[in-house]
Amino acid sequence: MMSPSKIRFSELVGEQTRAEIFATVLTSGPISRTQLAQRLGLVPSSVTRMLPPLLEHDYLRESDAAPQGRGRPQKMLHVNPDKHIVVGTKIGPAQVSGVVTDMAANVLARAEEPIADCTPETALSAAAALTSRLLSEAPEAADRVLGLGVGVSGHVDSGSGVCRYSALLDWDKVDVAGPLREATGLPVVVNNDVNTLVVAERWFGQGRDVDSFAVVTVGPGIGCGLLLDGTLFSGATGLAGELGHLPLDPAGPMCGCGRRGCLEALAGDRAVLRHLQDAGIPCPTISEAIDLARSPTGGSAQAVARSAFAEAGAALGRGLAGMCNLLNLQKIIIAGEGAVAYDLFGPAASQALEAHAFSTAARDCDIHVDPVRHDLWARGAACLVIRDAVGAAIS
Repeated sequence: MMSPSKIRFSELVGEQTRAEIFATVLTSGPISRTQLAQRLGLVPSSVTRMLPPLLEHDYLRESDAAPQGRGRPQKMLHVNPDKHIVVGTKIGPAQVSGVVTDMAANVLARAEEPIADCTPETALSAAAALTSRLLSEAPEAADRVLGLGVGVSGHVDSGSGVCRYSALLDWDKVDVAGPLREATGLPVVVNNDVNTLVVAERWFGQGRDVDSFAVVTVGPGIGCGLLLDGTLFSGATGLAGELGHLPLDPAGPMCGCGRRGCLEALAGDRAVLRHLQDAGIPCPTISEAIDLARSPTGGSAQAVARSAFAEAGAALGRGLAGMCNLLNLQKIIIAGEGAVAYDLFGPAASQALEAHAFSTAARDCDIHVDPVRHDLWARGAACLVIRDAVGAAIS
């Protein structure tokens, strides 16, 4: 008799495989069973075994394609976009953004709302109100909505829906799923916000062609999400990917997490602004720092600004080298609000990555820049709901 642990492992593998099948049909369909098996590196019989629940529950549909030359029409798989609608939101320190998508993750409505502060009460209330606003714009939402996906920064326990700690939001043990479930009446899936971006990049963006990549976000904080061997990797308790809190300099500046010399304290927005302030150059926002560094007039202030971004880039490159040495990634996607300044910090980051990477780790890894819009983060949160639903509802 098979042990419960082995039964559960088999079920888990089945859920993951079905979710990957669904995602592949979503991003590559219409697609035949043979093409699907080739794309996923599976034998055709495995695909055939996994497909019936997806078809029976109407997540996928199969239709005849026009025959090419002689022969019978080929069956082609495609997603049923109208099965459900999904809400995805991202909670940031200054605003909440959200989307409503269909089951093919096509955006049906989008909205964002600034928030006066990022206390849990304010942010979660804003997220609930934004959800209601978005659903009011979707036809027959009450009968079709599948759930709400939420992305927040920091250490997120996705199983319980609790943000254990976020230095960026100054949250500590905040229940995200419970209040939102009560306020909206919807099932709620919560994950680290960069993980939602990993799923979006995997399904629609720069991560479609590789199985092991990282999304590294730059801006007020340094975030990281990982896809390893085709699977979103969150670690034992959802803590994986805290690249921003990699300790690089024990004598360095204080980080928002309360420790010294974290990568975030050396490469985040505050590091650039601190560099300028130490040089006696008043520059209250990162946008002004970027404008100063790109100023056509030149001068000593511009040189200091450029030096500030280069110093931050060098620190980021050392952090990326450590990650490449550990994981031997195929690709790193630089994203987030700060990615728009890649021309200022990117060259120094690339030089430091090459200098500190072991053997071929840097050359094995392609660097891509994707200064994504806020709604892509929210769309990724919606994708998490779709992924989980496809795996769980049919197992």
